[in-house]
Amino acid sequence: MNLTRTLATARRVLRQLGHDPRTIALLLLVPCLLLVLLYYVFDSDPREFDSIGASLLGIFPMVTMFLVTSIATLRERTSGTLERLLSMPLGKADLILGYALAFGLLAIVQAALATGLALWALDLDFAGSAWLLLLVALLDALLGTALGLFVSAFAASEFQAVQFMPAVIFPQILLCGLFAPRDTMQPVLEAISDVLPMSYAVDGMNEILLHSTVSDDFVRDAIVVAGSGLLVLVLGAATLRRRTP
Repeated sequence: MNLTRTLATARRVLRQLGHDPRTIALLLLVPCLLLVLLYYVFDSDPREFDSIGASLLGIFPMVTMFLVTSIATLRERTSGTLERLLSMPLGKADLILGYALAFGLLAIVQAALATGLALWALDLDFAGSAWLLLLVALLDALLGTALGLFVSAFAASEFQAVQFMPAVIFPQILLCGLFAPRDTMQPVLEAISDVLPMSYAVDGMNEILLHSTVSDDFVRDAIVVAGSGLLVLVLGAATLRRRTP
């Protein structure tokens, strides 16, 4: 890995995104708009919004980062850009980390906007620190970026990249504890949920919602989410192909 090449890749990706305002809007505004919509859905029951809103504050960034990252990376491959880049002295690790850094910077902005909106405009009530809430939202967005980079290696078109969302993201949403406590699920489903990173993202948000101090469970949840993101990035570098057949 070469730091100069990694940073150059990140700058190139950011320049390209800067010429695509629709993608920027999807990344930065959609999670905020969805939180506002959810706030008014539970307008008559603010407590319900506090409970579900904290969980979705972690889920929304993960979903949008997954979608945009997978499509953007696949577009590089199908256009031939990726093949030209890898024919230069640019390693797979440089490329993957460059993409992760570029989208990670956007993830920081996205997580900050969504968290700030939830706290100061939508009056999200929670016991823990706002900084911890932002930390988990950021880790979730970075995990979505890593998953998007990983699945893009297995798609042959942008349409196929979108099709991975029901396979990769939707099962995690159903089993993460958002709709029912995980310990009340069938044993098989609970066991599956125990290995899905989104489950720990939601658990981490719930720990902040309920506890004013940093609990051991929160530390475990944050480590699992961060570790999952790093593992998926390594897998993404290992499976990266120069072009789509």
